[in-house]
Amino acid sequence: MIRGTSWPNYIALLIVGTVLALFPFSIWGSAYYLRLATIMLAYMSYVMAFNIIFGHTGQLFLCTGALAASSAYLSVVMTRELGVPPWVTIPLGVLCAGVIGALFSYVSVRRGLGVIFVGMVTLVFTFVFYNLILGLRGLTHGEDGLVTRSLGLGIFENRWSSYYIFLVILLLSLLFYHFLMRSRIGLAFRALRDDELTAELAGIDVTRYKVLAAFIGSVLLGIVGSLYGYYNGFINPDVFSFVRVDVVVLVMLLFGGMATLLGPILGGAVFTAVHEVVRPLGALSLLVYGVLLVVLFLTFREGLVMALRKVAKLHIP
Repeated sequence: MIRGTSWPNYIALLIVGTVLALFPFSIWGSAYYLRLATIMLAYMSYVMAFNIIFGHTGQLFLCTGALAASSAYLSVVMTRELGVPPWVTIPLGVLCAGVIGALFSYVSVRRGLGVIFVGMVTLVFTFVFYNLILGLRGLTHGEDGLVTRSLGLGIFENRWSSYYIFLVILLLSLLFYHFLMRSRIGLAFRALRDDELTAELAGIDVTRYKVLAAFIGSVLLGIVGSLYGYYNGFINPDVFSFVRVDVVVLVMLLFGGMATLLGPILGGAVFTAVHEVVRPLGALSLLVYGVLLVVLFLTFREGLVMALRKVAKLHIP
């Protein structure tokens, strides 16, 4: 374990946990905003996973939605077709997502693929996966999708319990991230992010740690994706599409701040508010996201956390 002062992180986590735990009481009686807040928590967890994969090890996985969908579809199809309980199929789906992510990482490292090429390969996988879902219509019902509400996961029948389940997942992922970054693994991740060649010359096994980061992040994507599939009550390719998941997650992470503890939280909260503003625009909202992504890449690359550290002199982890 890497020594150092960690109490600011614990205080930040306590504040975040308290605010999010009390938030439903501020919107008492509004089912719409409670559902929106629940979806926000799920996306924050997606961003946490992507932060480990891309923020720390520079692996541009443009298949976060496909990895989440692979877990959800495997669990739902096995439950529907074989009658296996969700609590058995969900871990299998999560393991599947983790293995796929680790495999992509291993191949990309061994082949020496750069960031852009990793993004292109994983983007191709996204399109192939969704075409596979459409092609296996007998199992997946294609674009019509599958109903998941009555498959035996009754904990999501209550919107309040659903919110707090996703909150617990988010807080556990934040704690895990905190301890991971303070360990020797986190030290290796930071070295890879700063300079991969120097890290390799220093004796760090680049392949091992990149594959580990991809596996950890993909497992978290699988957990959230499968549970979100049951919570949503319905899954089809559009639920986990590139536009609805990958683009949103990338914008959230860039806006909040890569390789930070609270970047995914701040980015998720702000982007959720932005989404509500542009939602009436319909298809034009994608244009807004595209412009926002370009602006973030060009002028705001360090994110909100770093900006608050520099401008407001705040110690934000």
